[in-house]
Amino acid sequence: MKIAVLAGDGIGPEVTAQAVKALRAISANNGPQFEMAEAPIGDAAFNQHGDPLPPSTAEMAAKADAILFGAAGTYESDLRPAEQRGGHGLLRLRKQLDLYANFRPVFAFPELLGASSLKREAIEGVDLVVLRELTSDIYFGTPRGRGVENGQRHAWNTMRYTEAEVARVMRAGFEAARKRRRQLCSVDKANVLETSQLWREVAIEVARDYPDVELRHEYVDAVSMHLIRRPRDFDVIVTGNIFGDILSDAAAMLTGSIGMLPSASLNGEGVGLFEPVHGSAPDIAGKDLANPLASILSAALLLRHSLKLEAEAALMEKAVRQVLAEGYRTGDIMEEGATRLGTEAMGDAVAQAILKLKG
Repeated sequence: MKIAVLAGDGIGPEVTAQAVKALRAISANNGPQFEMAEAPIGDAAFNQHGDPLPPSTAEMAAKADAILFGAAGTYESDLRPAEQRGGHGLLRLRKQLDLYANFRPVFAFPELLGASSLKREAIEGVDLVVLRELTSDIYFGTPRGRGVENGQRHAWNTMRYTEAEVARVMRAGFEAARKRRRQLCSVDKANVLETSQLWREVAIEVARDYPDVELRHEYVDAVSMHLIRRPRDFDVIVTGNIFGDILSDAAAMLTGSIGMLPSASLNGEGVGLFEPVHGSAPDIAGKDLANPLASILSAALLLRHSLKLEAEAALMEKAVRQVLAEGYRTGDIMEEGATRLGTEAMGDAVAQAILKLKG
């Protein structure tokens, strides 16, 4: 089973190395074998090849069974034209592989209820999925650009969706809801935006094929409040690219830290890119401070969704739970009485837990 490892920039290489370590622990003692090959992406690739997604990286990713991704972009890349920035390489890869369905599971670990800035009674029992459409919307819509008119700088972006793009991500959401609590919340801004009016119309049409799933609609501004106030009301949230980008980061705080939030970006063939949500965090890169658990949990999603190794995925997730139950924490989830570990030591702890659980 071929896994393309694209560690990228910032803390990406540090946390991805720990996810690779966990995958190697899964392979140990006659476990499933993985062929893992590394390639540059983001600023690391631009610095080497003048392109944030070199053809060799794109080719490797296209031939892989799954992609383990770290993070892309640094402060320096923000000074370059958009197509040369580190994050643009990831956007292009998503588009090239048609990774339109971005699943971000949000689970409140009982061991971390005290690490969240929210009250325990608000987040206890939270278990939801944010499904973000990933290859359309304002991030990809054209025309876009900047200019000067009448002596004033101005800029424009286009929010655009087709009914087919909405329908396929809604179907992915309904299928996910069928495997959970059969509740789907479609998030839009239909009172203002024509794209959201289309989104709502198509959601209602697709829902006819899923009479066993409860569909409700909410505006994105209302959900941003509702998600923090009563997060247990949600099961599967399906929304557009820009709304999902914002809401999933807000939902990360339900877990105690954005360092705990994994994600899976899938296409219609089951090929996926798996990455932690936290980004490159260049301010802490190279300091052994980053939380690798989101990357490790992303590797568990890789095992489950692309490689169809459910038992191994569950084992990796159980190992993370065990390490947390034993009181080990990185700085972002540190609590009184816990033992603080760096990035490397936390990865070691999870790998050792996997080996012990395998027996």
